[in-house]
Amino acid sequence: MPLRLDPSFREQLAASDRAFVGMWVCSGSPLLAEVAAGSGLDWLLIDMEHSANTLDSVLVQLQAVAAYPIAPLVRMPSNDTVAIKQVLDLGAQNLIVPMVSSADEARAAVSATRYPPEGVRGVGSALARSARWNRVDRYLQESAQHVSLTVQIETAAGVEAAADIAAVDGVDAVFVGPSDLSASMGLLGQQTHPDVTAAVERVFAAVKAAGKAVGVNAFDPAAADAYLAAGADFVAVGADVALLARASEALAARFTSADDGSRASY
Repeated sequence: MPLRLDPSFREQLAASDRAFVGMWVCSGSPLLAEVAAGSGLDWLLIDMEHSANTLDSVLVQLQAVAAYPIAPLVRMPSNDTVAIKQVLDLGAQNLIVPMVSSADEARAAVSATRYPPEGVRGVGSALARSARWNRVDRYLQESAQHVSLTVQIETAAGVEAAADIAAVDGVDAVFVGPSDLSASMGLLGQQTHPDVTAAVERVFAAVKAAGKAVGVNAFDPAAADAYLAAGADFVAVGADVALLARASEALAARFTSADDGSRASY
């Protein structure tokens, strides 16, 4: 039975008349991924770089969120051809590749997502969820239409090369990571330092000039608002583990901060 795949993140961004707002899913939990998928946000990022996510956990999260009107992206642990092939074969249609600081690194990421002769992706569609085990007509010939690639700029070198990176054919969007960027600029932990935000906005301008979509990570609401006003096409505004951490801390502050003998006993 022929099957159709969802529109790629590239297509969904192009069809939208507003910026996309999303969040990270770092817990590795398909339950939390499903909770996030039903939130009403536009996109979520299943993170393999800074979490314990594995191929198995990414697969079940992709399956858990598939029933919801949200665009799932998977952030790779690195710009690795074999890992990219495996995650694509799991059925991920939208990838973010971190730490891309040059046009050559961007071209390598594109090549890993494309079948020969345009790239080096290994052919295993009959065995893989990506093509629904060869139930998607012409998947091999049209796979580039189903896959979107976002590369992440998060170093000072990447900022300088932003125009060249964005100009690479096959790069659909650029996502800026202020945390690593601030560290690269000698401002570790100062994601909202004026020099960092200025560098982020330099990337915005370069990517926009290339006609590509640009996004940014901004868990601080004021920073998110500022980046949206500066023209961000998509913004990440939270993460499952961070939301749980802050909410549980608020509960602790509310109910346990004063040891005055008023705590309930059970």
